[in-house]
Parts: sequence; C-alpha cells; structure tokens
Amino acid sequence: MATTGMQLFGLVLSIMGWVGGFLVCTLPMWRVTAFIGNNIVTAQITWEGLWMNCIWQSTGEIQCKVYDSLLALPSDMKAARGLTVLALLICTLALTLGVLGVKCTQCVGLPSPKARLARVSGVLFFIAGFLILIPVCWTAHSIIRDFYDPYVAAPHKRELGPALYLGWGGSALLLIGGSLLYAGSNPPGIPSSPTFSSGESSPRRAGGPAQVKGYV
Repeated sequence: MATTGMQLFGLVLSIMGWVGGFLVCTLPMWRVTAFIGNNIVTAQITWEGLWMNCIWQSTGEIQCKVYDSLLALPSDMKAARGLTVLALLICTLALTLGVLGVKCTQCVGLPSPKARLARVSGVLFFIAGFLILIPVCWTAHSIIRDFYDPYVAAPHKRELGPALYLGWGGSALLLIGGSLLYAGSNPPGIPSSPTFSSGESSPRRAGGPAQVKGYV
C-alpha cells in the first residue's frame, strides 16, 4: 500500500507539473517591462513570451501580436521553444505510461511489466522537468544580466515575469513526482527498502553458551 500511495502521489505531482509546464509554454509573461530610473510611466506594460508579446493598457485593454518570423527570433528563445515543446511531448508519453503502470489500474495484468512502465514514466517525467528548467534558468540569467548591464538602455531592460516562477515550480513538481513514481515502482521480488535478516545471529548466540560450557 505504501508503494501504491507513493506512485499515486508522484503521478499527481507530475500531472500538476505538466499543467504548469503547459502554462509556462503558452503564457506571454516571460519578460515584463522594468520601471527604473525616470521610466515611471505605468500607462502600459509590455509582456514578452515564447510565441507572442502583449501590451497591457491602464484601461484594461490587452493587445497581443504573434511573432512574425521564427528566424528573426534570438537563439535563446528558439531553444526555449524547442525545449518546452519537447518537454510537453515527453510528459504526454510519460502520463500514458504512468497510467498503465500504476498498481491501482488493470490495463496491464502482469505486475512486472507494470512496474517497468511506471519506472520509465518516472524517468520521463524527471527528464521533462529538467528540460523545462533549462530555458527558464537561461532566460532568467539573460534578464538579470541585461538588467545590470550599464550599456543596455533603460527602456530595453526587463524583469522576471510570472511565467518564469511558474516554470520553476512546474519543473520542481516534475522532478519530485518523477522521482517518487520511480522509487515506488519496484518490480516484484525487489523490496522498496533494505531488509535485515536476523537468521544468522541466532546460531551464534546459541553457540556462545556451548563454547563457555566446554571451557568449564
């Protein structure tokens, strides 16, 4: 029961991380306008994401525009697109294998293949979390570097957007969920925790008094 609970808990965390990764990929909030120095005009806020940029007006109106050309994008944004999409595809495959492999489902009858499927699912979720973590950290490093660069003009400086924080949380859920799913999916015959047998110690204890008697 403990391993089943660990499997389900890991699968739930992984699904939550998958949803977070999907929001990270779609939300245009990776970079947000930085208001520093004399730039205190808050009539509009610029959001930049992987697929589009949006301008939020103080009146509540939001105007978004999809990027015109893929080739015109910087290399870090291209890499972020590819890694996040690849991570979501891997999560889809991992979720399918995880549903088939958890012990509470009857899709696969034999316990040994179920355990292998669940373990593969955990590894895939872990890899997906790592793939989401790479572009998020890369983008955050780029934003912080440009923010403190004196040669970058103030209107071009950006701050960390909410999508980056969501990406850190989603990748953490995928990493933890994948690890729990893998740890709770031991094949039959392999214990989930080390066991210690006391069978060898009893003959020694029994033989101790006999040796003492012999010397007496």
